[in-house]
Parts: sequence; structure tokens; C-alpha cells
Amino acid sequence: MYQALYRKYRPSTFDDVISQPHVTTALTNQIISGKTAHAYLFTGSRGTGKTTCARIFAKAINCEHPVNGNPCNECSICRDADNFALSDIIEIDAASNNTVNDARELREGTIYTPERCKYKIYIIDEVHMLSKEAFNALLKIIEEPPPHIKFIMATTELHKVLPTILSRCQRFDFRRIRTEDIAERLLQVADKEGISLEADAAALIAKAADGGMRDALSILDRCIAFSDNITGQIVSEAAGIADREYVFKLCEAIADKNPSEALGIISRLYDCSKDMTLLCEELITQFRNIMIAASAPDRTDVIFCLPSELETIKEIAEKMPLADIMADIDALGKCSERMSRSLSKRIDLEMCVIAMCSGIHTSDNSSVNKSSVENDRGDSRTVEILKGRVAALEQRISEGYQPQNTRSRQSAGGAITSAERVTDTSSLNRSKLKAFSGWDSAVKELSRVYPSISSTLTCSRAFESDQSLFVETDNRFFIQLLRQEDNKNKLLETVSNVSGNKYTKVFTKCVPNLSELIDTHVETASVDADSSAPTQTPLDVLLKKAEEAGVPVETSAT
Repeated sequence: MYQALYRKYRPSTFDDVISQPHVTTALTNQIISGKTAHAYLFTGSRGTGKTTCARIFAKAINCEHPVNGNPCNECSICRDADNFALSDIIEIDAASNNTVNDARELREGTIYTPERCKYKIYIIDEVHMLSKEAFNALLKIIEEPPPHIKFIMATTELHKVLPTILSRCQRFDFRRIRTEDIAERLLQVADKEGISLEADAAALIAKAADGGMRDALSILDRCIAFSDNITGQIVSEAAGIADREYVFKLCEAIADKNPSEALGIISRLYDCSKDMTLLCEELITQFRNIMIAASAPDRTDVIFCLPSELETIKEIAEKMPLADIMADIDALGKCSERMSRSLSKRIDLEMCVIAMCSGIHTSDNSSVNKSSVENDRGDSRTVEILKGRVAALEQRISEGYQPQNTRSRQSAGGAITSAERVTDTSSLNRSKLKAFSGWDSAVKELSRVYPSISSTLTCSRAFESDQSLFVETDNRFFIQLLRQEDNKNKLLETVSNVSGNKYTKVFTKCVPNLSELIDTHVETASVDADSSAPTQTPLDVLLKKAEEAGVPVETSAT
């Protein structure tokens, strides 16, 4: 029966494994020295050799005649292992055996000693598919297995493996296989199969495999079904990869801002049954190469292309600004994401390419910036209008504007009071009210002689008018303290001694958000609406005063 190439040419020794010397060297040294661990975790992307190395390792530590850490592949144990007829090497697919009962069954099987081998080895593939309960059921046996048991786990999604499992294993990270190594191995396989494979075609397959040897051999298998003489054109047709010439012509059309030519190329590729999603991904790859050629022309070693294509990439890079190239990559990335859930991938790609040719996607940011500048200019005009309205508002407040239905009420002494906020203001002359500059010193002195009072003035400020003192604080308990005549006299006596002025009356007001007002340096603001407004009062304080005075303010002004 025909056997797929990736199975037929699977490495049988560590020496056959390519691009993973950091893993194979460590494992062979452990086998030679006899210092192997009880649990291993192999991680990496698909097709990089995780399961292959697990099988080679399982054969090597049980081989009757190992050779420099490698299995001999000739003894009965090696032959039976290759034929999956060895009961002491157990492979488990965690994707279909992921329940806690499966884990318990595995754990119970570890009590039995090996039948023929030195070690009984469990190879658990796709271990990240185990449930949390299954992981927990295996914790103890993985941490302290019997001396004849070893675990080798493989996964492509390391982040899904519990940290408690990771800490119990020796971890080996498998890297993506280098494109050059894949191409070289493909040429070797083609030679053994009696197939003619061009070097450019091998390189094209290697790039399409994206670091996976299994994918590369699968593509080669499909190409062999087309022809025994494999060229780049055959690879493009067999693997559904767009012809390289068409891809570069499409990139040139985008660089030349020629949507007609670009649409014609897409149409021809679509008629040839090319995968539009794959074409989009290839465009992303080529524009990435163009970006590197434009920004770092000396780093040709990181450009993924055939040697004959390098000049074409450089020519396209010279036509395009770097900003446009990066914007095109971003647009293609969004298009690729949208195509995964779209009903018409061709339309999505055509829309994206037209936008790239027309520069629509690159002008979006400039449009936003232009709009932002216009908004800033509009804000400047708005500020000028507000300044005029604020000046008028100050004038109306200073003139003592008294509307009907005001929330303040006229007291017997003629002063405007707020029954909710100010206590005993009948004799307060607010027209002469000014900030009390020595208040901080007074509070400091109060903290020394009367700490019970000063503790309520942590956040406070004061104003004076003739022989009256007005105190604002955010602590309501201060008002209760001053209801006692003794406390009021202590406060007035201390403040009078500090300032040198004689005060006979004290008025209080509780302001819950006083700290915010103090932080914005609004110490000179007057207490109520009928006092004169300072010339440099912040807008929010003016609007507050207008609200208390009942002055109507247009919504646009706020």
C-alpha cells in the first residue's frame, strides 16, 4: 500500500532530525550518560519533530544495542517499536482520551512492570487537550512515577498546560525548521523517489510549509501527483499558491496606483481557482519583504524570497514610501481577518486592493488629523465666545442681579442667605468679604492649644469682613462644635491673637468638595452671589456663583 512521504521519510535516529540540534544533542547525551528524566515536555509548532523525537527517545533508552545515544533500528525492540507492536511504548492521543477516567486508567496501568523493555514509556500527544481534572489526576504519578515509568508529552499550545505539570517536566522547545533545511531535505527525498525537483520549486514548497517538515512533504506529495518534473509552476498549481510572477505584478500594480491592472490580475487568478485567502497572505508576505527592503536594505538575510526575486522586491520598495507600505500591510491584515468570516472573499480582496491603489486607507489618518486641526480651531473660536459671555456674566453678577424664584431668600437684615449652608448671617457684610491670609497660622496655633477644634479644619479656608470671620470646611462636625459658646470664643480668641485683629462673630459653611477648590487655587472666590467676583475667577466657580445667584446661563456657554 502506498505510504505518504511524511511517514515514509520520518527520521528514525536523532541524526536524521533537522534544525533541532539543541534538543537532539541534549537527549543523546542523557541517554549515553544514563541520566534520563522521568518526564519530558516537547513544545513547538506543527511538523517540527516533537512526536518523532519522542519515538526515537523511547526506542533509544530501550534499545538492546544503542549507538552513541541513537537506537540501532535492527534489534527486535527497535523493529517492533517501528511497527507499533511494542506494548511497553504506549502512545496516547489526548484529544480523544482527555477525561479524568482516561487519566485514572493510565495511572492504574503504571503499576505494572514492562514486559520486554527496561522502561515503560507513555507518549501523550496533544497533551494540552486534557481536561483540568485529568491533569490533576496525573499530577502525583508524573511527579513521582515508579522507576520503570517515563512520560513524554507533546503539545503545540504550551499556555494550555497547567503550571503544576510544567514544573514536573524537563521542557524542550522545538523551533520552526529553517527554510534552507526543508528545501535541502525535499531535494534528498525527490532524488530517492526518482523525481525531478527544481531548486526554486523546492524553495517555494519550503516557504509554503512555514517551518513544518510534514507540511512540506505533504505539498511535495501533491506535486508528484501532477508531474514527475516539478517546477515552480507545478508547485503553484498543486498547492494553490499564486504564481510568483502574478504576485509581484500585483504588488507592482499597487505600487503604481493602477487599480485596473490589479483587478485584472486578481480576476485571472480567481479564474484559475486560486485561493483568495492564500493570495492575501502571500501579499502580506511580499509587502513585508518590501518593507524590509525599504527600511533596512542591507538585511537581505531576513527577506523570504528566491534569489532571483530580490531585485524585483527592491525595485518595488523604491517606488513606495515606507508609510504607504506599512499602511498596506495593515490593510491586508484586516482584510485577511475579514475574509475568514466573509461570503465573498474575492470582493473583500478587491475592495482592499482598490483602497490600496487609491490611497484611501492611508488618507484616513490624514483626514482624522485634518479634522482634529479643524476642531482645535473651532475650540479656539469657542473659547473667544466663552470669554465674552464670561465677562458679561461677571458684570451681571457684580451688579447684583436678583431674579424671581431665586433659591436664596432675603433675611430681615437685608443680606442674602442660604438656609442650607450658612448659619447666622444676618450681620455678615459680604460686600467687603476678602480672603483671610493668616488662616494657616491660625489653624497651626489651634492645633497646639485646642486640638479638638483644629482637627476639623484639616481642609478649610477663611474670609474676613470688618470684625466678622467666615470659615469654610469640609467637616460638618466643626459646625456642631461652634454651637457651643465656649468653642466659639476659643476660636475667635486664637485667631485674633494670631492676626492682631479683633473678631467678634464667626460664620461657618460646610463645603464637601473643598479640597478640589483649594487644589485649583480658588482662594479669592467670594462666598455668595451678591459679593463682587474676582477678575480672574475660573469658569466653573463663576457658573456655580451664577447658579446660586439665579442668573440664567445658556447651555452653549457652559
